[in-house]
Amino acid sequence: MAGAKNHEYHILPPSVWPLVMSASALTFTSGMVLFMHDLPAAGVVLGLGIAGLIAAFFFWFSSIVGEAQAGDHTPVVQLHLRYGMITFIASEVMFFAGWFWAWFDFALFPSELTEVVGGIWPPAGIEAVMDPFALPLLNTLILLCSGTTVTWAHHSLIHGDREGLKTGLWLTIILGVVFSFVQFYEYAHAPFAFGGNTYSSAFFMATGFHGFHVLVGTIFLAVCLRRVYAGHFTPRQHFGFEAAAWYWHFVDVVWLFLFITVYVWGGWGAEYH
Repeated sequence: MAGAKNHEYHILPPSVWPLVMSASALTFTSGMVLFMHDLPAAGVVLGLGIAGLIAAFFFWFSSIVGEAQAGDHTPVVQLHLRYGMITFIASEVMFFAGWFWAWFDFALFPSELTEVVGGIWPPAGIEAVMDPFALPLLNTLILLCSGTTVTWAHHSLIHGDREGLKTGLWLTIILGVVFSFVQFYEYAHAPFAFGGNTYSSAFFMATGFHGFHVLVGTIFLAVCLRRVYAGHFTPRQHFGFEAAAWYWHFVDVVWLFLFITVYVWGGWGAEYH
């Protein structure tokens, strides 16, 4: 029969949003460069980039949710969506690997970087560092607990327990918000400022970029919670939630590495604030 579908793939309809997403990402990064160099029109370009990204995320992801609810996400399509999410997380791992590489380079070879760090680590300009066993340890416990609650939510979904799914998601989102507030408080009372030297720059960029991921992950989970209340997700088809859970576990693991290398090992021997 002409036009009959005899495969398990989903042929996507034409959409302008991938193009909008790419153009907005370019506009956003260009705006960030202009902003960092205090060049004219930085605010306008950055604002346009952010607005475009928000619009593309909302409308493009809404289309994907609609496809899932229409039954277009067959097992084969779900498998390829998982491949895409794994590739995305792998790219994020490499991004963080760059910050860890810089941190280890400064910390392990300070004598070879005398002009940069003064031959010691932490550099001479750092009079005190964060106490790793105060707020950072608290945030570590918060994220570990959130990893447990999101796993509980996932387990509940697989076994058809909708109330357990909602409770687990609510707890995970609350813990994510608490983590962000604690980190904001930590930054507000930090004994060093951003950009003062390589230690402070690497510290704020690594932990701050992770904090941004926590914010994105919290929003990701909040969208999943909204979908749960709308009756979405089944034990056999719930890739949207599964992707959010993977992302959240990635955020957890990265924080453990940051806590050990940046907070504990990176400030070893220095005075605590």
